[in-house]
Amino acid sequence: MFYKDERLALFIDGSNLYAAAKSLGFDIDYKLLRAEFMRRGKLLRAFYYTALLENDEYSPIRPLVDWLHYNGFTMVTKAAKEYTDSQGRRKVKGNMDIELAVNAMELAPHVDHIVLFSGDGDFRPLVESLQRQGVRVSVVSTIRSQPPMISDELRRQADNFIELDGLRDVIGRPPRDPMPERDREEEFAAK
Repeated sequence: MFYKDERLALFIDGSNLYAAAKSLGFDIDYKLLRAEFMRRGKLLRAFYYTALLENDEYSPIRPLVDWLHYNGFTMVTKAAKEYTDSQGRRKVKGNMDIELAVNAMELAPHVDHIVLFSGDGDFRPLVESLQRQGVRVSVVSTIRSQPPMISDELRRQADNFIELDGLRDVIGRPPRDPMPERDREEEFAAK
């Protein structure tokens, strides 16, 4: 439930939201997403968290990061770390959980409601702490994918769970032709 006069902030775990939407078969239209939550309350900030591969000539996430930055989102990025696993496969690690948690705690005294776009169970203690400070927390993810993209503990802790698939008609668009490099965000989601 949202109230028109409440101060809202969005915290988007980019790789987690990308993986959830992909599992449901659609892409997120971030212009529509921002407009939807501006309609639901007084949107103070919309944060987007993602790790970037610094040494690649072309990063498929870079155009999205640039577009979001110029269109009202506060971008929080850091360099992803590349490594080779024990089977010789190239892996990428770019966890942004700490950055998201710190920003949410800092903003908590200035908002009434935080919307967290992630199903990561590691955020349960953050949600609990925000609630102790009087902030209502809604979590956006999905239980309609196989397996579900939200941890049961996070879903139970949240004041409100919003099924991402239920927002498909409001903030979704058909997926674009997949680019071979595009699955990097998915790799980050697995970390």
